[in-house]
Amino acid sequence: MENLAAVKELLASPKRVAIVTHFKPDADALGSSLGLAGYLRKKGHEVTVITPSDYPDFLAWMPGHEGVIALTKTNPEPGRKAAALLATVDILFCLDFSSLNRIHELGQKVQESKAVKIMVDHHQEPEDFAAFRFWDVQSASTAGLIFELIDLLGEKALIDIPIATCLYAGLMTDTGGFRHNNTRHKEFLIASELVARGASPHDIAKNVYETNTLERLRITGYALYEKLVVLAPYRTAYIALSAKELKKFNAQTGDLEGLVNYGLSIRGIKMAVLLYDRQEEIKLSFRSLGGFSVAELARVHFEGGGHHNAAGGTSKESLEKTVEKFLHLLPRYQEALNK
Repeated sequence: MENLAAVKELLASPKRVAIVTHFKPDADALGSSLGLAGYLRKKGHEVTVITPSDYPDFLAWMPGHEGVIALTKTNPEPGRKAAALLATVDILFCLDFSSLNRIHELGQKVQESKAVKIMVDHHQEPEDFAAFRFWDVQSASTAGLIFELIDLLGEKALIDIPIATCLYAGLMTDTGGFRHNNTRHKEFLIASELVARGASPHDIAKNVYETNTLERLRITGYALYEKLVVLAPYRTAYIALSAKELKKFNAQTGDLEGLVNYGLSIRGIKMAVLLYDRQEEIKLSFRSLGGFSVAELARVHFEGGGHHNAAGGTSKESLEKTVEKFLHLLPRYQEALNK
């Protein structure tokens, strides 16, 4: 990290700190935020974690989550609290996002904040909005980067069981249980350090991967049986779910987590896409294998981005028109998909 000494000096005395992560936070976003918050509190800082939306129930076991300010559409009070905090804190950490549009309406508040901004992230093409940046596209997770930052600051000894648990959850999920091709030797070393400090791989995996609602299982079954489309000439599989279908299964935040990966598990498939109607927009999740960059596809055509083999995007058109647009794009990528 550049200017590490300046960051260390900044954190040397108690400050008011806010930590913001991306819209619809996953385990890495929430785990890195709560892990960092726990560390900073042990140094005497006053810390608040802010999320631009709710997050899945299967992450609500994470130590410290009860203090999160989560913005919602139905209650304006968390938004008012978040705005007041962002206007008055001394330090603002931006975790697991590299562009302000990933935090929706909070983006302008973050940009306007006079706080010293520190970005910690591993996504491609970061915007230049922070005074300090700890960014590494090679890193598998932001949680891993938070561990590295604490280590660089010489304070690994402060990592206790709750901090280790949150960071391990983020590292585990963003590596797909240490299966994705972003899993390097370093990820195993970090995981080992976190387990040594009290993280329980069994308990964390059970909480994240083996705790489902009946509705989540049913919408998964429906999506795979009724909605999965395989386009063999393009080595592509996709699922498109309407707002009506999501309502039918009472889908909650997080119920579609991991669904896109089923398409990618089909033999011969190189790209999988999940499209679903959030009503205010269509959300797209992309996954790929090998050299095909879904980050580029998402960035060029769907106002998104992310990682080479895992990215997201959005569309303001209807679900039908978004699917049509996606299908019309496939011929221009056919050669790359068939390499």
